[in-house]
Amino acid sequence: MQMDSKVAMVTGGAGGLGEGIAKVLAQRGADVAVADIDLHGAEEVARQLAQYGHKARAYRADVTSRDRLQETVETILAEFGRIDVLVNVAGVIAATGFEDTVTSREEDWDVTFTVNVKGTVLASEVVAEHMMKRGAGKIVNIASHAGRGGGAGGGAYGASKAAVIHLTQSFALELAPHSINVNVVCPGTIWTPMWERIAERDRRNDPKKASLTGRQIFDQAILERCPLKREQTPEDIGNAVAFFASDDAFNITGQSLNVNGGTRMN
Repeated sequence: MQMDSKVAMVTGGAGGLGEGIAKVLAQRGADVAVADIDLHGAEEVARQLAQYGHKARAYRADVTSRDRLQETVETILAEFGRIDVLVNVAGVIAATGFEDTVTSREEDWDVTFTVNVKGTVLASEVVAEHMMKRGAGKIVNIASHAGRGGGAGGGAYGASKAAVIHLTQSFALELAPHSINVNVVCPGTIWTPMWERIAERDRRNDPKKASLTGRQIFDQAILERCPLKREQTPEDIGNAVAFFASDDAFNITGQSLNVNGGTRMN
C-alpha cells in the first residue's frame, strides 16, 4: 500500500480527519496537496508533512464553488504535474447553533448538502477531467457510518453522507471506462472537532450528561455502541484510504468500507 511517486489532493485537509489522512499518505510516500478553505490551517499541516521527506503544499479550496475549485486544481497541476488521487474529506456536521438543537433545521439541511454533497460532486468532477485525460486515477470519498442507517436528531448529516455513498457508486460507473476507481470510506466514532460539537450537543440536551465533559461523553459512546470497545482514529481512516488509493485496489470500485469497530456492520 505504499504511495511512492503518487500525488494526492486532500480536501478538508487543514485539521481533524483530513489532517490524519494526509499524514498517512505522506508517511507512505505520497506528495500531498492539502486543500482547505482554512489556508492557514492547511499551511500548518503541509509544514508537518514535510518531515516525511516528500513534497507538500497548501492551497485554499472552496469546494462549494466550481470556478474556485478549478483555479485551485489548475494551480496544483502546475506545481505537481498531475493528481493521481483525490480524497474528498471536506465536510460539516451542521450549521451554526447545532449544539442547541435536538433535530435538524432547514439551515442544517442547506449547509450539509451544500458542503458534503455538492462539494464532493464538484471536486470529483473537476479533478476527474484531468484524470480522464490521463486514463487513470483514484477517487476516495469520505462518508460516515451515519449514512448507513437512520438516527434520531441527525437527519441532515446522515442523509448527506448516504448521498455521498450513492454518488460514489454513480461516479464509479461513469468513470470506469477511463480506468478511474471511485470508492468510499465510512468512518465511525472519532475524536475530532466535529465530534466535540456532537458531545456538546448531548451535554446541553441530555440532563444525564450535563455534568460530563465532552471527552467523557465520547468515551461513553464508544463503550455503549462499539463492539470492539475502542475508538477509531484519523489514522485508521487514512489506512483505509491508502488501500483504496493503492495498486492493491486495482479491481475495486464503487465499494463502501466501514471503519468503525463494528458499530455498524453493512
